[in-house]
Amino acid sequence: MKITFCGAAETTTGSQHLIDINGSRILLDCGLYQGHRSEADERNRHFNFDPASLDAVILSHAHIDHSGNLPSLTSNGFKGNIYSTFATRDLCQIMLADAARIQAGDLKWLNKHRAREGKPEIEPLYTEMEAEECVRQFVTIGYERSIPVADGVTLTFIDAGHILGAAQVVLDLVENGHRKRLLFSGDVGRGNNELLRDPAVPEDVDYLIMESTYGNREHELPTQANELLRDILVRALDKKGKVIIPAFAVERTQQLIFVLHRLFEDGQIPDVPIFVDSPLAVGATEIFRLHPECFNEEVYRFLFEKRDPFGFENLTLIRKVNDSKALNDIQEPAIIISASGMCEAGRVLHHLRNNIGDPKNTVLFVGYCAENTLGAKIRNGQKEVPILGDSFKVRADIQILDSFSGHADRSELLNYFDTMTGKKERVFLVHGEKEQSHALCETLKARHPGQIEVPVWKSSVEL
Repeated sequence: MKITFCGAAETTTGSQHLIDINGSRILLDCGLYQGHRSEADERNRHFNFDPASLDAVILSHAHIDHSGNLPSLTSNGFKGNIYSTFATRDLCQIMLADAARIQAGDLKWLNKHRAREGKPEIEPLYTEMEAEECVRQFVTIGYERSIPVADGVTLTFIDAGHILGAAQVVLDLVENGHRKRLLFSGDVGRGNNELLRDPAVPEDVDYLIMESTYGNREHELPTQANELLRDILVRALDKKGKVIIPAFAVERTQQLIFVLHRLFEDGQIPDVPIFVDSPLAVGATEIFRLHPECFNEEVYRFLFEKRDPFGFENLTLIRKVNDSKALNDIQEPAIIISASGMCEAGRVLHHLRNNIGDPKNTVLFVGYCAENTLGAKIRNGQKEVPILGDSFKVRADIQILDSFSGHADRSELLNYFDTMTGKKERVFLVHGEKEQSHALCETLKARHPGQIEVPVWKSSVEL
């Protein structure tokens, strides 16, 4: 068996890991690479393998850095099954179409600038139609249900506790009479999530491909540090400005809605309008209501006793462009939650353009931002940032609240590693910036006798 690391190696984006076994080729995840535009475009348009040569794709979850290049894969010749959980398939149906729309919109604007400079137009990676056609290739299975996906390869999904439908991928392998179990962690949740169940404990693992997003960093806050969110909002709204919250449309937005619902009902935050300005987030919220199998006990009961964890009096869900533009004219204090969480695309860019220069306003980050993204530049204290082609001074108050992070931190990753059973003969740390992955590698080497390494992009190993 051979594993080739085609993405998310010494970086957090573009998750793609290729497995060759018994004459079959299986791709774990097919994510978009995000970062500098030219580098991202090059990586996303050119796969490190022939898509038509694949027999199957196994998708850990719906986040775009794990699923976002699937339509490119299918439109370039991949005809096999894409295996996912039920919730992941439903989320991908709206998220991939949304990614296509965002590309088309951004490139329409960018191509106007390129035309003025005499440069040729850039085509989107894929269209909405290609995204829809891609979803037809999905085959869905529930957690803890096993299914053969190739000769000598049996797949089981177990809960990852990261986002709705997120899974750890368990592959039971038989090659030349040898039996081994490979685990691909996907993205590991922190546990004690406001909405989701805790990550399941993997058993009897021989080979491990494990994420390392926070391999050398502890979250400053525990999960459910909702009083800190309350304090930030109270201080921000006292200035009579707006609070802009860049948030991933899937999971983070629904977490925020649920927490704000409880804070509002308890009278702990001011009586101000709250807007979710993202068609994708609105659609995702509807999908959340369809998948109670993913919820923890508290939300499961809330759903059936109160009927709607994701709706309350002050909340307005916005789909239409004109309603989104109207938010620019609001003079009174308000909370605006908008995608994307890394500020790389979507309506949040327009809200930042209109609000980041006003010291009355607050920009609150509640999630991870990869290197070189606009969100990372703002979070890291850059005083002037480019937004949609223009430069803006950062005068708004910048706040960071990482209790909402969907990723396990260093201690939580170590606990996840220690808790799983099996020999863990070979361990490959992926989905982390270089410093994070290598630091976790050294820590694990000091506590585990197996071979632990950080693969580089395009490298292969034979097992």
